[in-house]
Amino acid sequence: MSAALEELKKMLNEQDRFCRSNRIQVECIEPGYAEAVLTVTEASLNGLGHVQGGAIFTLADLALAAAANSHGFKAVTQHSGITYLRPGAGPQLRAVATEVNRGRRTGLYNIDVLNQQGKLVARATANAFISEERFAFFSD
Repeated sequence: MSAALEELKKMLNEQDRFCRSNRIQVECIEPGYAEAVLTVTEASLNGLGHVQGGAIFTLADLALAAAANSHGFKAVTQHSGITYLRPGAGPQLRAVATEVNRGRRTGLYNIDVLNQQGKLVARATANAFISEERFAFFSD
């Protein structure tokens, strides 16, 4: 992994207080690709004892953020949707974000959320808006 991607991973894991407090972090980042992990705790569960849908969505969104920002330009979620396929349970869930298409100002991403057995828990599709602003730690 390049030094710039390491710095981006560090920034996402340390500066996103919401994800940090909910035990969600980026584990892997490459250009146009990222994986994030949610460590399931009692606070992650809904009233039925499954991982809360909002926690799964946040996990997918962090993986998207890592993949969309991996080219060095600041990007944010523009639109996203998620389909839940089975209850989330864990000790961990993993989100895998893959870039489908990237233009000058927008990108399209698929994000799969998997349980420990590799079964699909949810699938999200998201568009990212890509700004002209570059991260200082990425070289031209």
